[in-house]
Amino acid sequence: MRCRGPIAALLLAWAGAANADPARFQDFSYQGRSEERVAHRADAYSNPILSGYYPDPSVTRVGDEYFLVNSSFSHFPGLPIFRSKDLVSWTQIGNAIDRPEQIDFTGRTVSQSVFAPDISYHDGIFYIVNTCVQCGGNFVITAKNPAGPWSNPVWLPFEGIDPSIFWDGDTAYIVNNGAPDETPRYEGHRAIWMQAFDWRTLKLVGPRTQIVNGGVDLSKKPIWIEGPHLLKRDGRYYLIAAEGGTSDNHSEVVFRADSVDGPYVPFPGNPILTQRTLDPTRANPVTSAGHAKFVQTQNGDWWATFLATRPYKDGLYNIGRETFLLPVTWRDGWPQILPAGTAIPFVAQRPKLPKQPAPALPLSGDFGYVETFKASRLGPQWVGIRTPKHPVYRLDRGALVLERGAALGDISGAPAFIGRRQQHPIATVSTTLRYSPDTDGEGAGLAAVQNDRSYLVFGITRIAGKAMIALYTRDNADADTLVAAAPIATAGPVTLTIRANGGTMAFDYRVGGKQQTLKAGLDDSFLSTKRAGGFVGTIIGPYAWNR
Repeated sequence: MRCRGPIAALLLAWAGAANADPARFQDFSYQGRSEERVAHRADAYSNPILSGYYPDPSVTRVGDEYFLVNSSFSHFPGLPIFRSKDLVSWTQIGNAIDRPEQIDFTGRTVSQSVFAPDISYHDGIFYIVNTCVQCGGNFVITAKNPAGPWSNPVWLPFEGIDPSIFWDGDTAYIVNNGAPDETPRYEGHRAIWMQAFDWRTLKLVGPRTQIVNGGVDLSKKPIWIEGPHLLKRDGRYYLIAAEGGTSDNHSEVVFRADSVDGPYVPFPGNPILTQRTLDPTRANPVTSAGHAKFVQTQNGDWWATFLATRPYKDGLYNIGRETFLLPVTWRDGWPQILPAGTAIPFVAQRPKLPKQPAPALPLSGDFGYVETFKASRLGPQWVGIRTPKHPVYRLDRGALVLERGAALGDISGAPAFIGRRQQHPIATVSTTLRYSPDTDGEGAGLAAVQNDRSYLVFGITRIAGKAMIALYTRDNADADTLVAAAPIATAGPVTLTIRANGGTMAFDYRVGGKQQTLKAGLDDSFLSTKRAGGFVGTIIGPYAWNR
């Protein structure tokens, strides 16, 4: 039977889309460098220790090994886990959220979901406590091996965010940011709460106690006291927390008590870390420092991991908040990370720990890598957006093949996008693909994604019946803008290259041995946190779409 009319046309279009050859990406390469140029020494390390979008670091030690976890929001897999023996050379060993049944990010924007994890260890078990914003609240997951698998979440019934576990012998407490026990006096008025945690049953027990109201000095209306961590030293209890919000006024402060439940007295010399008093016009600034966690080495020294940013100009940074490391100095019973008015150094003396070989995949300094897609699975550094209901990619005979997915910007699903962090303000990203679009609106290429409303797409598509190389942008908007397009032959491989240079991007393509530039000098500040909003950094990688 022959079908006629609109229904027949729809069926034919569907059949054509279903039978169309998918995009096959043969490789993915990255080369990046920082804007700051500093001399390196054999006895020194480079800051940041994790370049690019690795915010809210939490670190713990087990024997002579160190483990670190970062926020990942709605990227999947999420909560990247790292291991090191010297606090400097880190290797990603897994992701704590790597199965769709653990947490569902469907319907969540890129900057929602899992915020500010805390990792700790006790009696043979690793713990991560975390908050899934707008997708379940606070939870704990556990693992015997930090590389995974991690358990499904056990949800914890308390208000607030940024929980962490404090171990006092066999007794555990959870501290977190929450609403104050009074009507908030101003925007950003928060408090720090504590409650006993039964680690054997994974349940909170006993009363919740407010241990800090507002921050260091409530009369000065401190905002967003958060990211709390408790520690014990010489019989005293110390509470460290971020204060001032995550932008330029970010800082780290400390309180002290003789008993775990307080009263907690602020350090007269607070903050113990901030960059907010420095000249914003200084060369190569590091800004927004805070959200620290301390770790004591097996030698008795103390160090702090924390987040900070490296703007390329005027507070603009596209690569997100990064993980830094500095020593902690104790004087008169109080810790200090940096004296007031001191700039965070890009190079510092290494910890007194056995120096480890450089990792196979560097995470600090200037570096590059090439992914050939010849392995049986992608490494843990590759992430998509939201929890996939079905696979959006597969590896096939040395190629990455993208399947159908939601469109970028559609928060109801996961797009056919898989990418890596842009880890330097100056970076070159390339891929070679084979693809020929069958219908108008189909396409495949590279996407650089800051969030659901701020991204760009550079690739092969079909416009008015013709194969084209095209560049689309979305600048804090709900619709794309076609920036540039040119006819292209798609019979053979096409190489796409994005060149980022601290605020601008250029877009090159190579076909049949001939290199051309589609667009140069594009202002890419719409991919910055300052313009796009949110808490993440730019992810760049292969993407297939059907508009």
